[in-house]
Amino acid sequence: MAEFVELENADGVRMTWNVVPGSKVEASRCVIPVSAMYTPIKPFPDMPVLPYSPLRCRNCRSVLNPFSVVDFEAKIWICPICFHRNHFPPNYAVSISPDTLPPELFPQYTTVEYRQDTPPDASSPPPLTCLFVVDTCLLEEEIGFLRSALSQAMHLIPDTSLVGLITFGSFVQVHELGFPHLPKTYIVSKNLSEPIRSHKDIDKHSAPYFHKAVKFYEGLSKQLVHQGHVLDLFACALDQVGLAEVKVAVERTGGLVVLAESFGHPVFKDSLRRVFQSGDHDLGLSSNGIFEINCSKDIKVQGIIGPCASLEKKGPLCSDTVVGQGNTSAWKMCGLDKATSLCLIFEILKEDSPDTIQSSSTQFYFQFLTYYQHNTGQMRLRVTTLSRRWDLIAGFDQEAAAVTMARLVSFKMETEAEFDPIRWLDKALISLCSRFGDYQKDSPPTFSLSARLSIFPQFMFHLRRSQFVQVFNNSPDETAYFRLILNRENVTNSVVMIQPSLISYSFHAGPEPALLDVAAIAADRILLLDSYFTVVIFHGATIAQWRKAGYHNQPEHLAFAQLLQAPHDDADAIVKDRFPVPRLVICDQHGSQARFLLAKLNPSATYNSDAPLSGGDVLFTDDVSFEVFMDHLQRLAVQ
Repeated sequence: MAEFVELENADGVRMTWNVVPGSKVEASRCVIPVSAMYTPIKPFPDMPVLPYSPLRCRNCRSVLNPFSVVDFEAKIWICPICFHRNHFPPNYAVSISPDTLPPELFPQYTTVEYRQDTPPDASSPPPLTCLFVVDTCLLEEEIGFLRSALSQAMHLIPDTSLVGLITFGSFVQVHELGFPHLPKTYIVSKNLSEPIRSHKDIDKHSAPYFHKAVKFYEGLSKQLVHQGHVLDLFACALDQVGLAEVKVAVERTGGLVVLAESFGHPVFKDSLRRVFQSGDHDLGLSSNGIFEINCSKDIKVQGIIGPCASLEKKGPLCSDTVVGQGNTSAWKMCGLDKATSLCLIFEILKEDSPDTIQSSSTQFYFQFLTYYQHNTGQMRLRVTTLSRRWDLIAGFDQEAAAVTMARLVSFKMETEAEFDPIRWLDKALISLCSRFGDYQKDSPPTFSLSARLSIFPQFMFHLRRSQFVQVFNNSPDETAYFRLILNRENVTNSVVMIQPSLISYSFHAGPEPALLDVAAIAADRILLLDSYFTVVIFHGATIAQWRKAGYHNQPEHLAFAQLLQAPHDDADAIVKDRFPVPRLVICDQHGSQARFLLAKLNPSATYNSDAPLSGGDVLFTDDVSFEVFMDHLQRLAVQ
């Protein structure tokens, strides 16, 4: 998958299929939809920033790009998307030749930015405006933590910023600010004996305030989007605060969200600091974005799953099938940062015919246009133009496909009644393996998958067990939080959420990847688990005993001290680069917090196993192991 990462590093795009199926029928047989994961303002060190306006096609409004065909004699360029012939304006025509191309025609510059220099007499861009809305109905200790964090944030905000502060207590004193028409609605009952709504309550429509609250925040989100405002939410409490209800307003405005147990917790304090800090680890926050797309004939856009809102710009590119924010070819992105990623779902309309071009030679084009206000205050336009043409199987990006399926299943769980996510995922995986697997009919032992597909069943196994699908042990607020982050992160980070990474440390070998399996646990080994939201340092039983005995403090055991420190250094590097800042858990084998690791491991050894692993651990679960999962998959795929 290294070549897909290289393509992402060039343009910020990962596609499930890097060749569009040749027809509508062929696309339906591919099971996984044609989609693109795009990071609109991903930083590229070598990307040119051009100080003039883009040259557009008169027919489809696409921008001049390296795939345009140029007639240097006639001073004409042909748009690769609609094939319209366009004359170069005089400022281009006077100097353009095969030896003097403008930067946007260089083959390596498939992504460029245009900036319009501000005239000397133009007014300066408006200053940053931050409005802090604070719930003061907290314990005195929590108020102290929050006051300290806000004071620190004030010092990080630019001096020219406009800052406002609204506080409200147990009686919802918003109306005292002079806006009496805001409806005061409940999230939960005031009767403390009533439990806060659960997933089961929401599914059975027995949460009386939930749907009214969601409807209120949907209306509020439209107002926020219209005004270009961003709603960020930092929620710190041991109980639920209503994130599940407010999720729609945060996501459609491109807001940030952090969920922590306390305002004194590093997850909150460090995340808030990251929002306002500048330098190598800043978030690259930008605003006032509008995202548009152009694509080749016979391809339509079903919608986007991600932090944006439809601008309801209907046209020939809009599919009748709507997924996420659909029925438009333009979307508003009130807030975005350098990691914000959109998942675009496409539909193939081309019908089968004798002249249908084979998929191996199908060439198609996409052009993504992102207008946004840079953090310097400048308005910029970033243009990314893509073309792909590979063999169908060789063009399958397993990681992008897994992330697309994760966003789709999360979307369906929220919008479709009686939806069975496990059944839907299993059906899709069986169909994919049956279509592209190599096997003899009704002979499971003969089943095999191409290297381009071999890891995908593993992703689906972990997705079925993830917090995005298995919501039983999470509150509605926690589930909303996990899905908000999934829907805005890039492929690499999203894959870590689906299938965490596991690194092993021991005296016998340096840090090395370990299987995400209970067999990885050993008494003389340290494990570092990165599940994106949580980073776990897990000490085997022997390592924990030596640490408690203080061996690492003795000069003759320097190697042991270095072994203990190595995973902490790697964990610090992970925490430093991530937003929201993950929770760091340090635990020992057989300890209570070891559950953070055990819950993510493949249960190859359980209390039902015939021969538990010596020196390892067993899981008390009835979940099937990956081996049993694959046996069932092979048996069903060959039928």
